[in-house]
Amino acid sequence: MKPTDFAIRLTSFLGEYLPAQRNVSPNTIKAYRDAFTLLLRYCRDQLGLQPERVTLDQIEPSLVLAFLDYLENERTCGTRTRNHRLSVLHAFFRYLQSEEPDRMVQCQKILAIPLQRCARPTVDYLSKEELAVILAQPDLTTTWGRRDAVLLSVLYDTGARVQEVVDLSVRDVRLDSPAQIRLTGKGRKTRLVPLLTGTVALLAEYMREHRLDRPERMYAPLFCSRFRFLCGYLRHVVFYYCTFHPHPVSLDETVEKGMKPVIPAKAGI
Repeated sequence: MKPTDFAIRLTSFLGEYLPAQRNVSPNTIKAYRDAFTLLLRYCRDQLGLQPERVTLDQIEPSLVLAFLDYLENERTCGTRTRNHRLSVLHAFFRYLQSEEPDRMVQCQKILAIPLQRCARPTVDYLSKEELAVILAQPDLTTTWGRRDAVLLSVLYDTGARVQEVVDLSVRDVRLDSPAQIRLTGKGRKTRLVPLLTGTVALLAEYMREHRLDRPERMYAPLFCSRFRFLCGYLRHVVFYYCTFHPHPVSLDETVEKGMKPVIPAKAGI
């Protein structure tokens, strides 16, 4: 079967344009791919259009709006998820209009579909006393307890997102003055975050214990069990220690969303 124009353009968009021309991260490409997977499943299950028969002419504004309604009503997706799926389609049709100028009207009609406004949730915070209780939970007599103590301290000290901590390698840590850690966030944006003296001491001891201070371990993951952490496992670790505390969600939300401003002053902790 001859591939459709949609199949050709989508393959080029995901396989060539995003990684080669835009230098987009693999995680972003995966998120884009998942959005189109949902769109193709919607066309198959709701409209009777098999994926191998979907053409560009069929991806009209009315279909996009119906797909967004399906996400909200049938899959019970929230506003942020809906907006993300729409942003993916916007990116594709922004790319398409430069590849096929004769489709500019179709592309611009889809680009004109607005994102929905969504309310920003109120993020709770922890007092110094509450945070001290959580940081004191790991059992320092065990290897994993000492690792988790360092992990919680780094999460607090840097305000990093879960994915940013998962991606940390030994080479991202500088223990010499000025001590700092390099975080790579969404869109491969990198920032340097200074470290407190206490966190530096914990990291130095942790790296010595796990032989991460050797030159050949420079590219090794900073935190791991047998393999590099996954986001879900890291959240499990954080939630495990928060369950000892009367507010088990606060630190998890603070860490996961990277809301550093809601953390209380560092002095004295």
